[in-house]
Amino acid sequence: MASPNTALTSQTHPGSLPPNVFTLPRTAQLEALYTIIRDKDTNRGDFIFYTDRIIRLLVEEGLNHLPVVTKNVETPTGAHYEGVGFEGRICGVSILRAGEAMEAGLREVCRSVRIGKILIQRDEDTAEAKLFYSKLPEDISSRYVLLLDPMLATGGSAIKAVEVLTQHGVPEDRIIFINLIACPEGIHSLCGRYPALRMITGWIDQGLNEKAYIIPGLGDFGERRYTC
Repeated sequence: MASPNTALTSQTHPGSLPPNVFTLPRTAQLEALYTIIRDKDTNRGDFIFYTDRIIRLLVEEGLNHLPVVTKNVETPTGAHYEGVGFEGRICGVSILRAGEAMEAGLREVCRSVRIGKILIQRDEDTAEAKLFYSKLPEDISSRYVLLLDPMLATGGSAIKAVEVLTQHGVPEDRIIFINLIACPEGIHSLCGRYPALRMITGWIDQGLNEKAYIIPGLGDFGERRYTC
């Protein structure tokens, strides 16, 4: 296990990030989970199991950024407790196909949560992200949206997805983007375009290589998740 000081050099220092970007607490357990899923020799079953563990942590952290209101309840002892309850309703929106892998983690935490889907692909002629399909809850404009996509590289797909959500009436500050691995290029592109959204990521890698792959990354998330 690397020393804490050495480990910190593998992730972008939080001070260099936009103020609306939040990372999971840097622990030895979290680094161990990421080490497993980055390993090219990790089998598909273990890859699914350990990415699901991280996704659950990310969803829980995302919920911490939802507004709450005071709520008073009576306990079984007859005492009264002044706590809080969530303000407003939520929904999830996954960016296909890799984002679908994060839906189960959201459902485990939020019972009967509604989930929409967005399919974005690169246009071969313009090289820009293009919307191919979307299916969103009819009342999405009145909900807080947890936008799900495991990898943030250039940021093109995420930017397009947020554009789709705002066109459907979702206020930018009601969007929480949840992500396993990001790189500085994608973070600054997304948050530079949409400074009012919040981004929750598990890890920030060094950057992109000449092929726009995240380095060190973990390879193609979708292929490792869905291909036997």
